[in-house]
Amino acid sequence: MSLPDYRSPGKQSTPNFHTHSPVVQLNIGGQLFSTTLSTLRRCPDSKLADMFAGPPKLRADADGRFFLDRDGRHFGPILEFLRTGRLPTEHVREVYAEAVFYGIAPLVKQLEDSPQLFGETVARRQFLARVPNYAENLELIVRIARAEAMAARHSSVVVCVLRTEEDVSRYKDAVNSLDAAKESAVRFGPWKAAPTVSDLLDCIKMDIEAKGYRISFKPHSAEKGFSFKSYDFFYKIIFTWW
Repeated sequence: MSLPDYRSPGKQSTPNFHTHSPVVQLNIGGQLFSTTLSTLRRCPDSKLADMFAGPPKLRADADGRFFLDRDGRHFGPILEFLRTGRLPTEHVREVYAEAVFYGIAPLVKQLEDSPQLFGETVARRQFLARVPNYAENLELIVRIARAEAMAARHSSVVVCVLRTEEDVSRYKDAVNSLDAAKESAVRFGPWKAAPTVSDLLDCIKMDIEAKGYRISFKPHSAEKGFSFKSYDFFYKIIFTWW
């Protein structure tokens, strides 16, 4: 059943849910939903509830439905949680992102405690927060790789991973023995947490590939004759473009 046309001549329509049926028709990025005001307001402190409290804050589509320019593919589980308290079992990360956007705090909290997200939000993120300049270094790696990709199938970036302060001291001694033409490297660490160098490399690979790139790692020996084993510190990230 379509809503009455609330448009006045020459103006875009804005539905009025205060004087008409409590059943609400929604158009979320082209996905259509029917629900009630009470469901939408189930979490009164949420952004979603605020959208449907007081004067209408959303515009309408051509059929009078409330329109929100948002990907609607994962809005259904949001409504299901508001109706029944049931948590999603599929596309949990995507639903979590939508729950954060709509400010559904109880759903956000329960999803963060779920097995699918607990390791990411509690363990991995907390670890990476202790690795200095982690996000900035990822962006730098991608910029360097893209700059070297002209007319090539592969490009590579050298990274230096220093797990402890002792590693930093050894690294400084080694750098001092290099000539001016030494190969530069993006440096990670040190950090105070249990994860190992291999764990950090896994995180780097996971996060760069999440941006859509294909990469691999291999140990990198910067130059022979060092007074230390360079493969303890240096790795080469190889980007494959085609």
